[in-house]
Amino acid sequence: MLNRRHLRIKVLQVLYAFFQGQENDAHKVEKELLLSIERMYDMYLYLLIALPELQRAAQNRQAELKKKMRPSEEDLNPNMKFVDNQLIAELSAHAGLYKLAEQRKVNWLGAENQEMFKKMYMHLLETELYFEYMNNGAVGSEEDSSFALQVFKQEVANASWLQHFFDEKSIYWSDDLDLCASMALKTLKTWKPGQQIEVMPLYKADDDEKEFVLTLLHQTIKNDTQHESDILALADNWELDRIAKMDMLLLKMGLTELQFCQSIPTKVTLNEYIEISKFYSTPKSNVFINGILDKAISKLTQEKRIQKIGRGLLN
Repeated sequence: MLNRRHLRIKVLQVLYAFFQGQENDAHKVEKELLLSIERMYDMYLYLLIALPELQRAAQNRQAELKKKMRPSEEDLNPNMKFVDNQLIAELSAHAGLYKLAEQRKVNWLGAENQEMFKKMYMHLLETELYFEYMNNGAVGSEEDSSFALQVFKQEVANASWLQHFFDEKSIYWSDDLDLCASMALKTLKTWKPGQQIEVMPLYKADDDEKEFVLTLLHQTIKNDTQHESDILALADNWELDRIAKMDMLLLKMGLTELQFCQSIPTKVTLNEYIEISKFYSTPKSNVFINGILDKAISKLTQEKRIQKIGRGLLN
């Protein structure tokens, strides 16, 4: 489920703390990095089991209304379309999903969390999306799937209550919600009637994401002095203290990836660090990083310090 750009950002965050002197033990930094990635997977699971909790809040609400002193006909015979939604029911009955969540201690237990989903459901009740779904007369798996996906995007992934929960739960999740929500949505879109939803693994069996992040982390630390020398040689008329710290770190990571990540094309590396700099450094950083890394590719290729495996990876 992992996105390479997000992994680069995770490495960037722990390296920034390392080079700022907040943590000077590379092995501790590695542990911190891997833990932050594990927490991303926990967030993904929290999001997947959120829709069943919202459906359960609806069931609880219906039960409460039936217990009124003078329940109305609607209270006694409520519209069951949402509580019978097929996609959400499939999630609720997914033994593998809940076993995995239990193993990782991911759950929505507790009065405070249940109150949060009650508030989320009461908010959903007031939306045009919910009204249309409950009253349009359409039935079937496509109708249920379309509604569940819209609810997830509008009322779960963007819920302020849920965002507050994640902010309070883990310091690692401040930048992870968009990615984890997109992965959860991708998972939900795979549902077909009669088939179990396939929950994504943290690392694919045949991929090298874990090796990639550890190489990027340790080789950036190990080659810090050499990288600094290379950058200063390429940055005409720039002194070290004139280069923004974040730019310097992004360039060091870029040099590491060019030289030690043999399966990643040079153009991909160049483009990725330009894009990351737009969000994590100064407004003009992307132009500076583009120029330095472009020169670095030429210089390191001539010096045979870039060795790529596979056709076309130097382009």
